[in-house]
Amino acid sequence: MSELRKANTDHPYFITLTVVGWIDVFTRKELCDIVVKNLAYCQKEKQLKIFEFAIMPSHLHMICQSSEAHLPDIIRDFKSYTSKEIIKFISENPIESRKKWLLHMFEYYAQFIIQNQKYMLWQKTNHPVELSNPTIYYQKSNYIICNPVSSGLVINPESWYYSSACPTSPLIMDES
Repeated sequence: MSELRKANTDHPYFITLTVVGWIDVFTRKELCDIVVKNLAYCQKEKQLKIFEFAIMPSHLHMICQSSEAHLPDIIRDFKSYTSKEIIKFISENPIESRKKWLLHMFEYYAQFIIQNQKYMLWQKTNHPVELSNPTIYYQKSNYIICNPVSSGLVINPESWYYSSACPTSPLIMDES
């Protein structure tokens, strides 16, 4: 989280939250919905502005900003809470066929980070890029929108439901 500590509140940031080991966790609707529910909570309760997003199988891209609250704190809390919720879902849900393997992998990655308890879902880094001019903003926005297409998941950006490119996206986007 250290790379976001000095976040400038005047500009949005492109960030990527990645699952440890690039594990494809977000292949189930229920797990994507946990992320969406918590992003919506951050929008409403923590004044997080989300301009673009895409939930990919192993990571989440966002262009976001918070002029009201400290962005690193929002992202830290989001990662902490979603991690607990996702691990709880995986642990308790009989439909998760990869339960044993996923929990083993999250436990494996947790052993390398002192502040983790038993499991680690998200990598520590967020790779923030301050979007201080329209050219950089457009480039990152286009990257997010086209990521599901370039990954071979859909033919057109609008078809990826868990993305701001989808007209029926589960999140309401802020205007940039």
